[in-house]
Amino acid sequence: MDTLSVFGYLGALLVGIILGLIGGGGSILTVPILVYLIGLNPVTATAYSLFVVGTTSIFGAIQHIKDKSVNIRIAILFSIPALITVYLTRRFLVPAIPESLFTFLNIEVTKHIFIMLFFALIMLIASFSMIKSSQSLPLKNFDIKHNTGFVIIEGIVVGTFTGIVGAGGGFLIVPTLVLVARLPMRLAIGTSLIIIAMKSLIGFLGDVQNIAIDWPFLIMFTSISVVGIYIGIYMAKFISGTNLKKGFGWFTLLMAGYIIFKELSIV
Repeated sequence: MDTLSVFGYLGALLVGIILGLIGGGGSILTVPILVYLIGLNPVTATAYSLFVVGTTSIFGAIQHIKDKSVNIRIAILFSIPALITVYLTRRFLVPAIPESLFTFLNIEVTKHIFIMLFFALIMLIASFSMIKSSQSLPLKNFDIKHNTGFVIIEGIVVGTFTGIVGAGGGFLIVPTLVLVARLPMRLAIGTSLIIIAMKSLIGFLGDVQNIAIDWPFLIMFTSISVVGIYIGIYMAKFISGTNLKKGFGWFTLLMAGYIIFKELSIV
């Protein structure tokens, strides 16, 4: 096992810790780890990311359910449109993207470059969202009747993003649950993990028929991540969620900049 692979597996532990701490952000690390440290192509990496983040989130969600820190009703309302959208995106849209999209100034933009640059764009949006929402105080539970439409639309949007870049979308879901659904931060984290688990694994099912899966590697990587989420949930009891989220937002911003630089330097 080479040095990059060792760091890759350590990254799997960090993915779980981040998911446990803030209820999202795991996929922001998973895809770059799988691409730049493990050496997978972006299409395979986004598929693996769905499985890793989805499976890890299941264990985190179970723990939050035991602690009664979830809102099942909102999780279902958000998940239904997201599940449909992410499956259709992974099953039909991603395979339909041509290997070579276009040429600009004698530079060929391939499918792999497009996916990574699009992923970086989502990371930029997520970073600003986390930095900004971390300044907002959690509010009391809301009247779901007045926000149903917006929550459904958000589910569709997050489902599309999840399908294209293999991101669980927790970095978008948590701010939505706090600012729109007006859930307290801890309740938003637990609810987010349920949503992430369902739609990530459904999205992965859309990939099973399109790519070859290295199950031994995927299960090992995921198992390490699962250990990490229990560590993260424990650490969350002692760390301020708002401060952590803001710090991770700045980290995400730096990661997005690195990916953009890396991909543009390739072309």
